[in-house]
Amino acid sequence: MDMSFLRPLVAVDLLVFTILDDRLKIVLVERAEEPFKGRLSLPGVFVREGETLDDAAQRGISEEAGLRGIYFEQLYTWGEADRDPRGRIISVSYLSLVNSERLALTAGERTSGAGLYDVEEILGGEEALAFDHKQIIEYGRERIKNKTEYTRIAFEFLPELFTLPQLQRVYEILLGKQLYKANFRRKIAPMIEETELKTSGEAHRPSRYYRQKAE
Repeated sequence: MDMSFLRPLVAVDLLVFTILDDRLKIVLVERAEEPFKGRLSLPGVFVREGETLDDAAQRGISEEAGLRGIYFEQLYTWGEADRDPRGRIISVSYLSLVNSERLALTAGERTSGAGLYDVEEILGGEEALAFDHKQIIEYGRERIKNKTEYTRIAFEFLPELFTLPQLQRVYEILLGKQLYKANFRRKIAPMIEETELKTSGEAHRPSRYYRQKAE
C-alpha cells in the first residue's frame, strides 16, 4: 500500500452573522497564540479524533467566543495547500444567522477577545485577518445575499414578533439595496401573519406586529 499520501489536519471555522445598529456584523476573535497572534480571525478549532464536524463546531464557538446552542449549517470546505503556515490543514466552514440579543461574547481559551465587527468594513478595509478568513467571510456574505432572495433566512435575525418596517430593513441590509415598500410587502405577504399587538406609538403612529407563518 502506498503510504506517501498526506494526512492533513481538519479544522472548522465558524461564521456567526447578526444585525446590529442597522449593519450586518460578524463574530471575530483576537488570536492569543501563533500563528497570527494579535490578529482578528474567525472562531475555529481542530477536529478531535472521534469527534463529528458538527460537534467540533459547537465546541469551537463555545471555547473561542463563549457562545452555546448556536445552530450552524455547513458552508464550504477550504483546502488550499498553503492556507495555514503550520502545515496542510483543511477547514470546513460553518454558517450561523443569529438575533443579536442572543450574543453574549467572552474571550475564549485561545483568544484574547471576542466581538462583533462590521462585515462591509472588514471586507473593504486594509486590516489583514488571520489565514484566509477574509475570503471565507466574503464567501459567506455572498451566500447570505443569494439565500435572502429565495429562502426565509431574513427571519433568523428578528425576534418572534416584528413590524413590517423592521422586516424590510433586514432584507435591505442583507441584499445591500433599498426596496420599494409596496413590492416588498406583496412578496413577503405569504410568509407572515398579523397579530393583535401593536407598538406603543409614543413617538410615531402605532405599527402592527407580525410573526412568521409556518411553512
